Amino acid sequence: MRKRNRSTAASKHQASSPLVEKIYGVHAVNAALANPERTVRALFTTKNGRDRLGDALDKFPVIPSEISPADLSKRLGADAVHQGVMIEVAPLPPVPIQLAIEKAVMGKPLIILDQVTDPHNVGAILRSAAAFDASALIMTRRNSPPLDGTLAKAASGALEFMPVIHIANLARTLADLSKQGVQIIGLDGTASHSLEAATLQHPCALVLGAEHKGLRRLTAENCDMLCFLNTPGQLKSLNVSNAAAVAMHSIAERLLK
Repeated sequence: MRKRNRSTAASKHQASSPLVEKIYGVHAVNAALANPERTVRALFTTKNGRDRLGDALDKFPVIPSEISPADLSKRLGADAVHQGVMIEVAPLPPVPIQLAIEKAVMGKPLIILDQVTDPHNVGAILRSAAAFDASALIMTRRNSPPLDGTLAKAASGALEFMPVIHIANLARTLADLSKQGVQIIGLDGTASHSLEAATLQHPCALVLGAEHKGLRRLTAENCDMLCFLNTPGQLKSLNVSNAAAVAMHSIAERLLK
């Protein structure tokens, strides 16, 4: 009961704190509630949402507040597929990039995004990164979506155990990684070599650009190689999140054996 009281008290203060993220959807909420690194401010459920979370609620330190589906939609927006559950949490503690590099040395690639701003795409990429055992997802502080809401829902829980590292300058970060022996591979549909035929080494990093724009000039210049995905069908272009999953699978097949 003492834990519940502290969490309830914290929820009264959340309105005064700017550092509150909203996570919704059963998988994303379950994962966040089970994450010991998360500080949960408040938990809101509809009656059906509470039933979806089930007996596991008894383990959580926050007393859920029952809310109507309409009121929950008002809090999150009409387009949010909330499944009757939403939590307010503090951001996760930052992860040092050096820790991610150490994991990359073991064959787990770094995934780097160059101004991919669609939260659905970033969430799906995060989910694939967790599935293919990447070391971390790196993206710039600006021109990246917030780590909650739609992104967390699309990640389906991966946000809680796949490190996300924000950086100030992508070109400078790529140069620093290269100095530390990280092989930088940029995915580019106009490249002359396929990723499938490329000689990979670890640690390595896979860099993906925004849809339609691709990699920016400075980003491409700081890559050790540019590669395209071998797509034998008539349609050659892939959504960035699909391309990321295919590329991660190709890398995992060769480096994680």
